[in-house]
Amino acid sequence: MSNKVSKGARPEPSKNKTRRAGTRTKTNATKLYAAIDLGTNNCRLLIVEATRSSFRVRDSFSRIVRLGEGLDKDGILSEGAMSRTLSALSICASKIRKAGVARVRCVATEACRNAENGEKFVKRVRQETGLCLEIIDGAAEAELATVGCGSLFENQVDHIIVFDIGGGSTEIMRLDKEANGFFKLADVASVPIGVVRLAERFGGPGPHDHGYDEMVEEARAQLQEFFTRQSMITDMEKLQIIGTSGTVTTLAAVQLGLAKYDRNVVDGCKIAASDVRCVISDLRAKSRDELAANPCIGRQRADLVLAGCAVLDVIHEHWAVDAFSVADRGLREGVLLRMIRRDRRRARRGKRRGASASSTSDAPQPSS
Repeated sequence: MSNKVSKGARPEPSKNKTRRAGTRTKTNATKLYAAIDLGTNNCRLLIVEATRSSFRVRDSFSRIVRLGEGLDKDGILSEGAMSRTLSALSICASKIRKAGVARVRCVATEACRNAENGEKFVKRVRQETGLCLEIIDGAAEAELATVGCGSLFENQVDHIIVFDIGGGSTEIMRLDKEANGFFKLADVASVPIGVVRLAERFGGPGPHDHGYDEMVEEARAQLQEFFTRQSMITDMEKLQIIGTSGTVTTLAAVQLGLAKYDRNVVDGCKIAASDVRCVISDLRAKSRDELAANPCIGRQRADLVLAGCAVLDVIHEHWAVDAFSVADRGLREGVLLRMIRRDRRRARRGKRRGASASSTSDAPQPSS
């Protein structure tokens, strides 16, 4: 598996033009791809059609399922969590069938990796929905998330840190620029400090920010080994930090003052580190009900958002950059780009073999 990550193109906007029934169009024959990312907290689906430079989104779905709820305490996926997740996956399977998707890849991450009954759940998913979940390790998860963020890489920097604060774990990776201008994945860590895990361990009754300092200390301890390995990063002006997680996108939406979350505004934006700190301070001062009332947070994220803020606090504490790049993209997009690029390589190899065979058959044959 190559560790070189090129700068990819942004997903192109969807074109939902109404066409007369029965009209044959180029789009009708387009090969569709689908990716499902099943994490500790969310179930996400993306259906796309390949374009010359990237892909165009045809359909998407996202639901908070909290598959990893209670996992740290009991070591297993609970029946309630599995039922919620199966309901969401059934919707995904229906969308995939109706769209006539040609290629599908479904990946499961931290919750299924760590649960004693993770493999049993994967079998149950296949029996009840027809979907084949693949449990991937933290390194693969990190690399795919990095591929998905490639279009946001800045040419003027020497190093890039990409982090993904999930429900059960945080993936963090360093990329270094090579002489040819491409960025190479140089270091990866997957640490057990996701928002669900931290909130369950250190949250609880009391003030909304109860346990925040403890979450910061836990995140600092878990990330220290990775930080120690990054001694080559000394110039903050030559470092780009990209956050690809619900925490970062939520903070960006709140800081931008959006009336409701808008991916087109948030994805690819940059937020000043000073503004991030102000938003975190403001969120810590609010009650859970006040957080839930914010349309960019909502009731399902109200008890999790500060756990993600604690991890972000620690990352900025170590690398005091002026601003963060925000990515509403990652694992799903990485999975899709990998499938599309692999198919294109196969198609090119097939054309070369066909051309070679044709030239051989057309060559003059020796006379008998």
